[in-house]
Amino acid sequence: MHKKKLGEISSTAICGNDISSSVLYVSALAIGFAGQYAWITLLIVAVVLYLFRKIYGEVVGALPLNGGAYNALLNTTNKSTASLAATLTILSYMATAVISGNEAMHYLHGVIQGLPIIISTVGLLVLFAILTIMGISESAKVATGIFFFHLFSLLILTFFIFIYLLKNGFTQLISNWNYPLEGSIMMAIFFGFAASMLGISGFESSANFVEEQQPGVFRKTLRNMWIVVSVINPLMAFLAISIVPIAEIKASYSTTLLSHMGSLSSGQWLAMLISIDAVLVLSGAVLTSFIGVSGLLERMTLDRILPQFFLKKNKNGASFRIIIMFLILSISVLLITKGNVGMLAGVYTISFLSVMFLFGFGNILLKVKRAKLPRPESASWLGVIVAIIAVLIALIGNLLIKPENPDDPTNLSIFLSYFIPTMIFTAIMLNRVAILRGILGVFIYIFNKIKNWFFNITTKLNDLINTINSQQFVYFAKRDNLAILNMVMLYIRENEHTKNLKIVHIVDPTKEDETEFITSFKNVVNIINEEYPDIDVEGVIEEGVFDPELIKELSAKWNIPINFMFIASPGDHFPYKVEELGGVRLII
Repeated sequence: MHKKKLGEISSTAICGNDISSSVLYVSALAIGFAGQYAWITLLIVAVVLYLFRKIYGEVVGALPLNGGAYNALLNTTNKSTASLAATLTILSYMATAVISGNEAMHYLHGVIQGLPIIISTVGLLVLFAILTIMGISESAKVATGIFFFHLFSLLILTFFIFIYLLKNGFTQLISNWNYPLEGSIMMAIFFGFAASMLGISGFESSANFVEEQQPGVFRKTLRNMWIVVSVINPLMAFLAISIVPIAEIKASYSTTLLSHMGSLSSGQWLAMLISIDAVLVLSGAVLTSFIGVSGLLERMTLDRILPQFFLKKNKNGASFRIIIMFLILSISVLLITKGNVGMLAGVYTISFLSVMFLFGFGNILLKVKRAKLPRPESASWLGVIVAIIAVLIALIGNLLIKPENPDDPTNLSIFLSYFIPTMIFTAIMLNRVAILRGILGVFIYIFNKIKNWFFNITTKLNDLINTINSQQFVYFAKRDNLAILNMVMLYIRENEHTKNLKIVHIVDPTKEDETEFITSFKNVVNIINEEYPDIDVEGVIEEGVFDPELIKELSAKWNIPINFMFIASPGDHFPYKVEELGGVRLII
């Protein structure tokens, strides 16, 4: 059944709700550190984000598969490095879902007095989990409505603030411009920039569901998100210091600045509109988290990092078990923190900035290791380096920021308390065969004298190991190059759990005779088979033309999933895009 893919507006709305919701907190956050220079720090962030447009466009354009930074590193390094990016991305989405949902309910509490915030947050998480299970098309409709209402609300707010300024003048702006800073201007801009970088969280989301987007839409989502953030965030910070005293912003309006601006400029009705908008767009950020993490975890499951149990889909094509698992994780974190989502700030901050850094790192690896891979655009070396340095500066700045209460934990300590257990689980999944073998060895050693009692246990463990290793993999070889095939074997041995490999060469019957080549090819495969006795290597000659249809036919014929088939990085003259091959992976 053909799956309908998302267009530009729907795709932009899904990830745009996350990134544009930042305006509700980033203006006050930036003003808290940079004072009257906050709008300048937000403009600097817009420049950095412009550089990341090219970085994301190049990486995802060359490898248009779900998974974002995980996918970029998987196709340029190994599973262990890619899993680090995946872990950080999952933590970022988890923190986004809990923080956004909780903040949305705080805003709603201001509208509906007596609303139980934690129970309401749980209800909101469940609601958007159900919506995601219903399918991405239904989710996109809700996201689009929220996104346009958010833009409309901000446009109304901007209009009335300009009217207010025309009537009352710029006295407050002049007063704020002379507001004394606690340190130097450079330090204010440094910490303001570090805090302002959180205003682009959500930019990575589009890369995690790129396979659900129509061709060419991804780059447009990057452009649209950049325009929204570059205009709205600096503008709102500038308007804020034009009508609200900086000292007042720091003391009383760190989380409700925009609604206060609405109240000042036009009265309570506008403040109420902004509060309702905050509830909706923060809820939209929760939806973005569910959609983004679904694409990422599904890709990880296909690559056998997570149990295949999670691949089960419903009639709407949604991986509902993945969504339910993420829902349980988010609710448990909310209950553990007892609604004090400030405890998740460190997780949110460091995870997001680390993912941005890894994406830039993945771009460098793509340039170096996959130089011949076709891509619709290319980021300059200078742009990539500047972007990576900017993210590192922001990361250092956030690590240096001290909590207001000296007794509160630092961002780094909070981050590590969540990151370490998650990374341990991922490491276990990556090395489960070695762990199973270790467990098997322990059982054999301890219970040697009573082995009959535990015969069933050892048999089941052996069966499990054999089941994992029985999965056959395929490498399509264009040449009989022994060195290249040796690199393939090293990659297979280090990254995949298998004892069976087909090395396949496709012979085009319409072209010149390859009899001599086939003889050489079989000899090389025999050498490889002897050098790697722990892997059963089979050389296969197939007639046909190497194209997506042949890959599908061979996948069905051998009962081998396409994502367990590998090729070397294609050159400029390769007639197909990587995404057209159905998920074939690049390993050389």
